[in-house]
Amino acid sequence: QVQLVESGGGLVQAGGSLRLSCAASGRTFISNIMAWFRQAPGNERAFVAGISWSGASTAYADSVKDRFTISRDNAKNTVYLQMDNLKPEDTAVYYCAAALRAGAWDLRAKGEFDSWGQGTQVTVSS
Repeated sequence: QVQLVESGGGLVQAGGSLRLSCAASGRTFISNIMAWFRQAPGNERAFVAGISWSGASTAYADSVKDRFTISRDNAKNTVYLQMDNLKPEDTAVYYCAAALRAGAWDLRAKGEFDSWGQGTQVTVSS
């Protein structure tokens, strides 16, 4: 497994921006497919965005497409989630996840990830 620590959450008004960071340790970072998930109270943990090993390919949930951007810096063992034009429905705990996989990189099911961070709260007020 890899150890993941998220940061950057907080309270923001609708239309504002936040950037989440996830620092990884314990396993060769570039070997991992990385993703962000989120979970709102009473809801299942849901896929938000994913990124391939080099960062050349990305994928997004329809609800965040064109507003969120996932990126990674393999030299810093860190993955980011830039969130712009935030909406109240984006309020959730955001989790970073890692999967040690080869082949297909576009993983969206939480069961496919073997390492998780502790989560960071994002609250968007209207």
